[in-house]
Amino acid sequence: MTSPAQPADARPDPGLSAIVSERRHLSNLAYRLLGSLTDAEDVVQETYTRWYAMSRPQQEAVGSPAAWLTRVAARICLDQLRSARARRERYVGEWIPEPLPDRAEWAGQSPPDPADRVTLDESVNMAFLVVLESMTPPERVAFILHDVFRYPFPEVAEIVGRSPAACRQLATSARRRLRATQAPPAPVARQARIVGDFKRAWEAGDIDALIGLLDPAATGTADGGGRADAVLRPVEGAEQVARYALDIVTRIPGMTLLERTVNGRPGLVGRRDDATVVVLAFDVVDDRITRIWAVRNPDKLRSWPAGPRH
Repeated sequence: MTSPAQPADARPDPGLSAIVSERRHLSNLAYRLLGSLTDAEDVVQETYTRWYAMSRPQQEAVGSPAAWLTRVAARICLDQLRSARARRERYVGEWIPEPLPDRAEWAGQSPPDPADRVTLDESVNMAFLVVLESMTPPERVAFILHDVFRYPFPEVAEIVGRSPAACRQLATSARRRLRATQAPPAPVARQARIVGDFKRAWEAGDIDALIGLLDPAATGTADGGGRADAVLRPVEGAEQVARYALDIVTRIPGMTLLERTVNGRPGLVGRRDDATVVVLAFDVVDDRITRIWAVRNPDKLRSWPAGPRH
């Protein structure tokens, strides 16, 4: 793990350990707000840069360094979210949040920063992150700060630049979006069984079995970012999604499928020549797969380990 840089002639900072200990919290916040590990790390680095750009008296005048760091990081994220809308319009194909591996995937290896600092819970599952993408930047920031990290609305208001009442309304609107788009997921053990059955049917080329595992209105979305071969629009319908899954095999010959945890839920990882070439996240409701997200953009697969893993 890297530590924030200090000036070479700086006096020892008695509060350094407390400042550095906030790094995990800032990484968790920034990833949930931006959906990108790379962008989250940039935000954390910029936050610490601003802290150490202050003089020692200025730092000592800060009542709560942890709260200061959170405010700065959240404001940087808010600015990035606003500019990201224009960038996403130029993005080639569909944009999917960057998938996160489980720490077990790195057994015997050192996880890369900041992947080892993001806590895997229901606020990072792919279905949740995709809904966040539909929110306005103020909605997303207000909701994540209040509902996920439990910041009171007066503090949220200071970050978002609106009144506490307005931030309360933003969070309410965000919750409404979530309720309208998310059904309760199946228990994790059932999800794992269904994803495993999907893997075996996929490997066998059994289209009827694949269709049987998919909800009739299932949707498949791929993200190649112009860097890897992928459909540019979501594929809809069980048969169409099943056929596209089989088509991926022809697009990536020699691929091996592995059952892995993706953003805290059962998923699949495609490996070829000891490199991760696709990561698939699933949304399973009752006994059917309702949505599949396939990330192929290599820029979003850097946190997945290289080398043989079976």
